[in-house]
Order: sequence, then structure tokens, then C-alpha cells
Amino acid sequence: MSIYVIGDLHLSFNEHKPMDIFGDNWVNHEEKIRTNWIKTVKEDDLVVLLGDFSWAMHLNDTYKDFEYLNSLTGKKVLIKGNHDYWWTTLKSMQEYIQKNSFNNIDFIINNSYNYKNKVIVGTRGWAFTETESSEKMINRELLRLENSIKHAIDNYGKDKELICVMHYPPINKAMFYNNEKSMFVELMKKYSIKKCFYGHLHGKSHSEAVEGNIDDVELKLVSCDYINFEPYLVEI
Repeated sequence: MSIYVIGDLHLSFNEHKPMDIFGDNWVNHEEKIRTNWIKTVKEDDLVVLLGDFSWAMHLNDTYKDFEYLNSLTGKKVLIKGNHDYWWTTLKSMQEYIQKNSFNNIDFIINNSYNYKNKVIVGTRGWAFTETESSEKMINRELLRLENSIKHAIDNYGKDKELICVMHYPPINKAMFYNNEKSMFVELMKKYSIKKCFYGHLHGKSHSEAVEGNIDDVELKLVSCDYINFEPYLVEI
């Protein structure tokens, strides 16, 4: 029973959105993911998807993408990415999943997911730009992350290890080089979170990743092209 993470599947079985603008390694990426996934993930494992799952614009247009995901091994839990325009309320998405008998898929929205002796918490995050809109969205995402953490503590106790997942990087390179604190990392430290995984960065943007120990929180980029389209092992 292991935990894996992977971000940015960018499935488009109902849309035509080729991803090879980010490199030739994206050609037939759905088959690469399927092959690596089935080779790696067992039925009783958990895979956490870190946003940008589907290019669909509406929930009802995601059927083929969720059908693909449901056919893969393991239990899956999703958070929202910046391109998940189909994303709605937790109730609506859970009803859609149940209606279509996609029985091994769930979502994190202001809540958390318990698996063995670990609890997954997380939120989408936002880009660090010096605009009023960005500041507003970052504050909203900080609140959502804290809601997720509090849900974990309230429902599963204080003794279980919390693992944080985000779509956007919790800190960028400019902040790192200028020794600026990240409010997301500070929030993780407040609740003794030691691991955070994120996605969003593709192609040349991989060079913008901040990884390793940042203020006692271990950060790791796991967008699918960065990890060669293979789910990344977190815990065994």
C-alpha cells in the first residue's frame, strides 16, 4: 500500500489539445502514462493527481478522461489546477463520479484524504505576481489550504503525518534567491508539514522549480513531463 503523486496529465480525449508544444516527449503522453502507471501502481495504492487533469470545459465533457483514469490501477484523489475549467463543487463532482460508476476517484476541496497513517491535504495555490488580483487569490488559496489542514486534524487527529499537495509551486525562484518567505511554506511549518509536492511547470519552465529542503519543508516538482510520465513514489 503505497502513495504516489503525479501532476498535469492534461488529458484531452474530448478536446484536441496537443501538448507537444512543450517538447516531443509529450507525443502520445497518455499511453506513456498508462504504461508506466500500470507497471508501477498496485490496486491498493493511492495516486494523488496535482491538477490540470483534463482540458474539458464542462464536467459533462470529462467522461472519456475520467473513464481513462478509472481504468488505471489504484485509488485516485484529485486537486484543482489552473486549467481545470470543468471543476465545480465537491458535491457535483462526487455525484458525477458515482453516476458514471467511477468508483476509485475522489477530490480534495477544503477537505483532506486519509490513507493508512498519512493524510493528504492541499489546494491549487496561485502565481506570485505583484498585483492586487494575485494577492487576493493567494490569500484565498492560503485559507483553502488551512481549511484542508484543519479538516485533517479535526477528522483524523493530530498524530498522523500530513502530506501537502499543490498545483502551483509554493515558492518561486525569485523569492528563493531573494530570501523571501513563502506564506504557503510558513503555513506548512505552522502545522509541522514536512513534505510538499507540486506541478504546473512544463518544458523550459522546469528550470524555475525550487526543490529540496526549504525552511524544513521538502519540496518536489512532479509535473508528469518532469518525472517522465511515471507516478512518483512518496511513501511505501
